[in-house]
Amino acid sequence: MTHLFRFGVQSFSASSAREWCERARRVEALGYSALHLADHILGPGEVIAAANHPIQELAAVPAMAAAAAATETLRIGCRVFCVDYRHPAVLAKETATLDLLSDGRLEIGLGAGWLRGEYEALGMTFDPPATRIDRLAEVVGLLKAHFAGEELNLSGEHVNVCGYSGVPAPVQKPHPPIMIGGGSRRVLKLAGREADIVSLNFNNRAGILGPDGIKNSTEEKTREKLGWVREAAGARFDELEFEIGAYFTMIGDGSDAAAKGMAAAFGLTPEQMRQHPHGLFGTPEAICDELQRRRELFGISYVTVPDNAIEAFAPVVAKLAGC
Repeated sequence: MTHLFRFGVQSFSASSAREWCERARRVEALGYSALHLADHILGPGEVIAAANHPIQELAAVPAMAAAAAATETLRIGCRVFCVDYRHPAVLAKETATLDLLSDGRLEIGLGAGWLRGEYEALGMTFDPPATRIDRLAEVVGLLKAHFAGEELNLSGEHVNVCGYSGVPAPVQKPHPPIMIGGGSRRVLKLAGREADIVSLNFNNRAGILGPDGIKNSTEEKTREKLGWVREAAGARFDELEFEIGAYFTMIGDGSDAAAKGMAAAFGLTPEQMRQHPHGLFGTPEAICDELQRRRELFGISYVTVPDNAIEAFAPVVAKLAGC
């Protein structure tokens, strides 16, 4: 099954309520499908600098609610909620409420957590990957049970709730689309079994953003990741929507030089960088051709760009969204 193209924006900051709401309305007006946040706690300082990660100024849940209130059709989401940062029952309640109050415009992105320095700065235990992914699986089970409105009686290694039914009921049935993101075999197999949207991402096993994650997300590695998803998904594979963050989006003048500079920094050839699934370089026309090629190769139809590319990327959205 070939999914239609749709596009999202991932945003990290705003200086005022007015700026944030205006951005949400602009994203909607330009034809983007969704506005996403990330789910990180730390502000400026040595920890976030060492991780090479952008500073997430806004808390995800209230910012998503504000964006929904300012728009009419724009979907709201988080790429992705770290399930360790909230009690699972609180996350279920908050996401059900967001879907209700947005009239069914929520996408629930979920991840196992990866930023080791943030865990340590918050005084949290950074468990081994297998433990964090097992916890993620149990949280997905709780969310689905909560959204079904059934009386909850879950007793697991990580999630234990009982004696109440999940409210409010979400607008979307059977539940808001669940996006599971990551780059390891274990988390992508979980996505194949449980997600509606599979977000192909770096394997951030180093606990920071760096060359290791980027080199393990080339075209060749992406093909391998899709194999893991296919193996776990079985007959439902063709129903899955595949999303990817185009973190390195450079449009127009200077894009070729940018691709060459990044290639050298990450230990890739310029051609590998230009074709890197997390990068888009060139004119809008060239990018449209490249996205169509990637959809044919990998089935990736949902692309999220950073907020600094909203305007420059808009011609691509105008041409391909819904096609």
